[in-house]
Amino acid sequence: MQNCTQTSLKKYNSFGIDIISKKFFCATSKSELKEILEKIKDTPFILGEGTNILFKKEIERSIIKIGIKGIEIVDEDKDFIFVRVGAGENWDDLVNWAVNNDYGGLENLSLIPGSVGSAPVQNIGAYGVEISDSLTFCETISISNFHDFKFKNEDCKFSYRSSIFKKELKGHYVICYVNFRLTKKNHRIKFSYGPLQEILSKNKIKTPTIKEISKFVKKIRKSKLPDPKKLGNCGSFFQNPVLSFDEFEELKKKDHSVPSYYMSDNRVKIPAAYLIEKCGLKGIKKGNVGTFKKHALIIVNYGNASGEEIFDFSTMIKDYVLRKFNILLKEEVNIINQ
Repeated sequence: MQNCTQTSLKKYNSFGIDIISKKFFCATSKSELKEILEKIKDTPFILGEGTNILFKKEIERSIIKIGIKGIEIVDEDKDFIFVRVGAGENWDDLVNWAVNNDYGGLENLSLIPGSVGSAPVQNIGAYGVEISDSLTFCETISISNFHDFKFKNEDCKFSYRSSIFKKELKGHYVICYVNFRLTKKNHRIKFSYGPLQEILSKNKIKTPTIKEISKFVKKIRKSKLPDPKKLGNCGSFFQNPVLSFDEFEELKKKDHSVPSYYMSDNRVKIPAAYLIEKCGLKGIKKGNVGTFKKHALIIVNYGNASGEEIFDFSTMIKDYVLRKFNILLKEEVNIINQ
């Protein structure tokens, strides 16, 4: 267990916001985490790799960084492998491990930044796949009574970029391990999502392997997403709006060429980046903050922007989109106010 009374959080958040934590802890095991929870006197903020958070101001409460490691095969049968992964593992390291061992289910989620423990909170997803498709259960510790508690897949109440850990039980449990069921053969490879299908067709690949899916997903992401180590950002700042069919028909009256993705529940997903770009906001810069020149959905820190500056810039974008399309964008990034 590591306890630092004065710790800069600049290297612990991908926006590169330089604020100070006066009560910073790091837990590398369940027992350490319980020890810290019993010691502190407030409700802590749980930190993974800081790739999906925006610190608006200095944090007064305790911060616990989860550093629980390990990728362990706990069971298998002829079709599936069952894997237990520490919440502190890097997400893309897990994906690479699975792909290199020809275990299927995570390949579309290649190169998504962040830790394994943070992934279920957001129900991370990309190119037609979400973590909820392969997650079996999460092992957690209650912040209130320090007891172990297991959340099965159905208990997590997964939805688009959300879960019970982001809504009803936000701040009540700490994810320590995430368990997955991955395919050993007959992989259910998904590649119908626009950009992925296009790049596979361009390379004349009709039946891709999981390694090929991972390879091309990485290529797509690298071509349009900035490296947080060079330019502070948290990837997609907003969620893609999900509209009812009637709402979508109304939107088409304003813009008949709007891209869309029909979902299984008769709703329609719209690219937030398209809406932002149509407002003329792609690649703009205001002070130390701006939208990335290659992708309007990404807000970047061009210098030493504060959390407040980035938040105000995001609010301006929401206002523009609301006025033009009557759609209120929702943040995918977690805004930390206290």
